[in-house]
Amino acid sequence: MGLFGGKKNSGTLEKRDVPAPDPPSDDLLNYILVILDSCRYDTFIEAGPKTIMKLGETEQRFSYASWTAPSHYNLLMGLMPHKSPRHVFASEYYKKDFIRLNERLGAKGVEFKSLVPRLYLPDFLRSSLGYITRAMVSLPVLNSHTPINSGFDSWKLMPEHNDMAAMLDCMTFSPNRPSFYLLNVGETHYPYALPSEPKNKWPRISGVHGVFKHLDDHLVGGKLVEDSESPRFFDQEQLDRLRARQVETVRYLDTVFEKLFDIVPENTYITVTSDHGELFGEDGYFGHGPVFHEKVFQVPFLEGRIR
Repeated sequence: MGLFGGKKNSGTLEKRDVPAPDPPSDDLLNYILVILDSCRYDTFIEAGPKTIMKLGETEQRFSYASWTAPSHYNLLMGLMPHKSPRHVFASEYYKKDFIRLNERLGAKGVEFKSLVPRLYLPDFLRSSLGYITRAMVSLPVLNSHTPINSGFDSWKLMPEHNDMAAMLDCMTFSPNRPSFYLLNVGETHYPYALPSEPKNKWPRISGVHGVFKHLDDHLVGGKLVEDSESPRFFDQEQLDRLRARQVETVRYLDTVFEKLFDIVPENTYITVTSDHGELFGEDGYFGHGPVFHEKVFQVPFLEGRIR
């Protein structure tokens, strides 16, 4: 049985047909938004991914949120991680940021008001510009039953949480309509594992591990019961090893991007960023979520066309 008592969810949700928009302009670009889940800025820089960096200058930006779901909602509003500008009205920054959509899409006249009333980029791309909209995600918190999948022609939760290469095998591009792809990449998320690694090499931490089915295991009568077998907080040596593992996943993903750059059509614009950063022991923090620390908001941001 599935989440709501129906058939078991296959991980893909196909949308009903919507009224056909006006024929798209020949100038529109395919657009791919790649989210390296949990990848913080200095990790990316230390890894030095040469292939990914061909897209353009790597900027340090700041996420609007410190957890996967709300951050992806902001990204799908068209709000890329911000630069935290001083002495600037927020409305002016948003206006300039949304104008960048014209460059990413090869469109003209796309402003914030263009997205009204839904204020959601996938819906706007599909209904107003004729895009085919598809998403492939690695983390169950973004599963197909969540509201975040609004405006997509298809939404697929991948069978493995750390296999971007498998996403590329599913990508297709229409010769008649531009495509928008959201790729939520899980290799950079805890436990920062390559697809070839044995499973469960590191402790399974509910929520942090990309699963949430055990979050209520220690509730009895609505009250939290302490469990002596709960995983202990990592010591600094372990935290340093975990950060090194995230660096290594970025270097591995650089080889996957070689294939991505090979398969996309020439008229394709690509944005690479992260939904949030990660803490590896700084000031006693690990991971992300209910954390207020600069490092959990620092993310890499780069974009462009490779040819």
